[in-house]
Amino acid sequence: MDSPGIALPEPETRVDLAGHEVTAAFEILREAARPQPDLGRFRQSLREGTDYRLLVTLAAAHGVRPALLDCLGQISWGTLPAGERAALERFRQYHLARTLTLAGDLNGLAAAFAERSIRYVAFKGPTLSLALHGGLAGREYNDLDLIVPPEQVDAAEEVIVSMGYQSPQGDRIFRQTFLAPQRQYAFVRDEVDTAIDLHWAFSGSHVPFPLAAADAWDDPVALTLGDRAIPVLSTSNLALLLAGHGTKEGWAMLKWVSDFARLVDLHPELDWSDLYRRARHRHCGEAILLACSVAQDLLRVPVPEALVALVAGSDRVRQRTAAVAASLRADTHPIRQIDHFTDLLLCDRRIDRIAGTLKLAFTPTAGDYAALKLPPAFWGAYYVTRPCRLALRAVLGRT
Repeated sequence: MDSPGIALPEPETRVDLAGHEVTAAFEILREAARPQPDLGRFRQSLREGTDYRLLVTLAAAHGVRPALLDCLGQISWGTLPAGERAALERFRQYHLARTLTLAGDLNGLAAAFAERSIRYVAFKGPTLSLALHGGLAGREYNDLDLIVPPEQVDAAEEVIVSMGYQSPQGDRIFRQTFLAPQRQYAFVRDEVDTAIDLHWAFSGSHVPFPLAAADAWDDPVALTLGDRAIPVLSTSNLALLLAGHGTKEGWAMLKWVSDFARLVDLHPELDWSDLYRRARHRHCGEAILLACSVAQDLLRVPVPEALVALVAGSDRVRQRTAAVAASLRADTHPIRQIDHFTDLLLCDRRIDRIAGTLKLAFTPTAGDYAALKLPPAFWGAYYVTRPCRLALRAVLGRT
């Protein structure tokens, strides 16, 4: 979720509990995003003063406005100025309306999928908000994420389009040529500002992922949404999904850290040794360790006991945690765009990172078509032009 590029004043800084320099606004957001915020600390941080405009802008950039609103409501809004309070109240009303729309669309999709015997599992979006954040509007999101078997992608697309959604990514032939390696397609309904991401795997074909698509069908659980039971990932599979998703996105948003931290806090019964074993079998074991380490560093959620020694013993995990935390602590502007090469952070093994890089370098994307629009008969030429275009971007320092 991007935020508008607003020019901001130089932020006030302070030192956090670990001795790191952070903006006052980020420290407030970090407390609000914790599974169990310390309201006394939150209130004191507000009293010590901050740039409230920056606070609201960063909350939007990191997708944690519902958490901020919840804490502010519990302390009667503290010292928040009227202008920023009004902005957050407008967001609250808009967010509630959109989440109800998405919940209704998910119910409609579930009914239509059942009629056509389309198997699916919902993840993230309203189901994640209900499971980890206490309600439909407890988490910031603007889309539905569904995974279906590969052989049912076309049938699922027909249902989605019948509900008024359209693909902004071209027709089916275009998507199959340029987007299929991503193993997901996007559909939008502009009039209500909602979207559906239709997946048949949890990552692009160039990288491994802690959770195999086939595992989604093993033990889904039912989550009640309105009058319908929606199949969602089991808690153990959700843990793998959240660790993998945050890692492939570079943990660039506090929202993703908060999701994982809440799962750790809510489910102490999870067998983290087994989860690490499963992820490591998929060559993504470090994603689990990194998720736990980042949640501890930023949101003070203890690493599960079974993984403490593994986290402490991994120089790479400690270095990557420090890099993520430093980037988020220093962030005083909307977050950077994430590209597909960030996905390579999922790979435990150097050979997988090399193979993924090569595959990305030689697999045409929609960006190649946008840079040089060739007729369909010549689309095979993109396998040659793409590495040349990437090399030119690297030389010009624009990657």
